[in-house]
Amino acid sequence: MNLLSEKKNGDFFPTLLSDFFDNDRAFGPGWLNLGIDRNIPSVNIKENGKEYNIELAAPGYNKKDFHVTIENDIMTISAEKEDEKIEESERFTRKEFSSSSFSRSFALPKSVKFDKSEATYVDGILKIKVPKKEVEKALPKKEIKIA
Repeated sequence: MNLLSEKKNGDFFPTLLSDFFDNDRAFGPGWLNLGIDRNIPSVNIKENGKEYNIELAAPGYNKKDFHVTIENDIMTISAEKEDEKIEESERFTRKEFSSSSFSRSFALPKSVKFDKSEATYVDGILKIKVPKKEVEKALPKKEIKIA
C-alpha cells in the first residue's frame, strides 16, 4: 500500500480509519483487557469480630502446591504446579510440559495472631483464617483529688 498515492487520491483519511478500525488489535477479543492478569486468582477478604477470612479461588492445584507465609505483617500466598504428560506409541514419543504459578501478598494489621492462623483447601478454594488479638480495653478515666 502506497500512502502517497492514497493521499493524492483523497483517500488518506478513510484508509487510516479503516486500517485502525479493521485491525484486530484495536477491537479484537482482548481490547478491553485493561491489563488484568487472568493467571492471578481472585480473592475475597472478610472480617468479623474474631478473625479475618481470606478465600482464594485457585482450582486445579493440590494443597501441597501452596505455600503461605507471614513475615513482617505481610502474608504471601503462592503456588506452583508442574505437569508432565508422556504419550508413547510404536513410532513416536510425545512429551508435554506445563507449569503454572502465582503469588499474592497482603498487608495484615498488627492486631492479628499469626501463630494461630489456619488454612484449608477444598474444591478449588484456599481458605485462610487469621484470628484477631483481643483489643486491650482502655482504663477508665480517674480523677485524682488534689489535697
